[in-house]
Amino acid sequence: MPQNAEKVIDHEMLFRQPEYTALFENKKANFEFGHPADKVAEIRDWTKSWDYREKNFKREALTVNPAKACQPLGAVFVANGFAKTLSFVHGSQGCVAYYRSHFSRHFKEPTSCVSSSMTEDAAVFGGLNNMVDGLANTLSLYKPEMIAVSTTCMAEVIGDDLDAFIKTAKQKGSVPADYDVPFAHTPAFVGSHVTGYDNALKGILQHFWDGKAGTAPKLERVPNETVNFIGGFDGYVVGNMKEMKRLFSMMGVETTFLCDPSDAWDTPTDGEFRMYDGGTTKEEAAAALNARATFIYQEYSAEKTAKYIADKGQEVVALNSPIGVTGTDTFLKELSRITGKPVPEALKKERGRLVDAITDSQAHLHGKKFALYGDPDLMLGLTQFLLDLGCEPTHVLSTNGDDKWAAKVQALFDASPVGRDCHVYPKRDLWHMRSLLNTEPVDFLIGNTYGKYLERDTGTPLIRIGFPIFDRHHYHRLPIWGYQGGLHVLMSILDEYFEALDANTNIPSKTDYSFDIIR
Repeated sequence: MPQNAEKVIDHEMLFRQPEYTALFENKKANFEFGHPADKVAEIRDWTKSWDYREKNFKREALTVNPAKACQPLGAVFVANGFAKTLSFVHGSQGCVAYYRSHFSRHFKEPTSCVSSSMTEDAAVFGGLNNMVDGLANTLSLYKPEMIAVSTTCMAEVIGDDLDAFIKTAKQKGSVPADYDVPFAHTPAFVGSHVTGYDNALKGILQHFWDGKAGTAPKLERVPNETVNFIGGFDGYVVGNMKEMKRLFSMMGVETTFLCDPSDAWDTPTDGEFRMYDGGTTKEEAAAALNARATFIYQEYSAEKTAKYIADKGQEVVALNSPIGVTGTDTFLKELSRITGKPVPEALKKERGRLVDAITDSQAHLHGKKFALYGDPDLMLGLTQFLLDLGCEPTHVLSTNGDDKWAAKVQALFDASPVGRDCHVYPKRDLWHMRSLLNTEPVDFLIGNTYGKYLERDTGTPLIRIGFPIFDRHHYHRLPIWGYQGGLHVLMSILDEYFEALDANTNIPSKTDYSFDIIR
């Protein structure tokens, strides 16, 4: 075999060696029993046609490659954003392995999360014993100051009652009676990761504000001049949280950041393992009840939470992942209105620099067509920014976007002179996007790592913006919010544009008339 201790070959070249190519050919010829190549080509070509697209868009009972994840993933995100808190998922070990690996592959950091290890017997008899033993083991082994409980499909299908189970576990001595164990039901078979984020965050706020599941007096709101900030489920949380803290500081506004995992997913390599790092403290979470207002940067990540906070008497400002000039302008105007503090000159200069950068590059991007997919808020933010750039967001798709979301996207189209030929697709998946790219091609595709298969299949260059991003490193460390984040997004779009231009003009004496050094 070509691989040995003296000559270690990377996988990129290893499987091109003769031994492996022969193995693959034998497997295909003698074991796969596939259809003839010409038949495969015929069907493949048909799936790129308008006829297939019409059939594809009539699908009702089948989802193919949805651009979303399940609720418990969002719940684990929330738990990771509170100080010395460990996520406890009431379900099987396999589910939790998925959540941990998903975050660890995106952020390139370990993600702590435990499971009640439900198996077949728990599915039949209920998971109470798993909860009793699991909470005790979690506190004993990992010593968190708070355990945040959520659920998976198995626990929800059999109807396990988290409130009753946690109280029983405390009665049995698993954890002290006054130990904080907020919880949320997060059934994975409905909603998405943003729904799970919403349920989990509301569960933690309810725990502290409404008397810890009936075991303590409810808190009384005493309004002050602080504001709260909720970022929502955000794959760029490391960079975005730092940027938002900078913006609030420049505005001179005292802010409580509710759910802040930016430090937990950005720990240094200095010889010390940090299972817990940073995050919102329990005291901060409780005191957040008294804030004057709460800013929610991603409305669809916190719909229930927003209503709950508003019912407590706070003003809630719900935004849609503001990106670039228009989005950041809206945020700063609202912050200035609520706090009475003016936007400082330093931020006005940042805005001017972003406008200058857009002006420098506008000639390259104007009129370019884009397809984009992802979470509802991110799609609204990116759509607005693309329209500001003079681009055409031709296909905007969100699997977890509903009809109300689609109406908001359509309103952006209607308000822009370049939006007349753009279309929005709620509740659609990436197989629908494939039909769109084949029948109505665009210049670029914006989405997460899974878009690389669409790039290969349709030849549409992919700009990686979203969650998860597995096949590129450190994107999450840079912001996409604020004026600085808008500059980062602009550069990401331009980089792919120039890469595509170089790829299309690199044949000497044939296409290299635009293979330029200066652009």
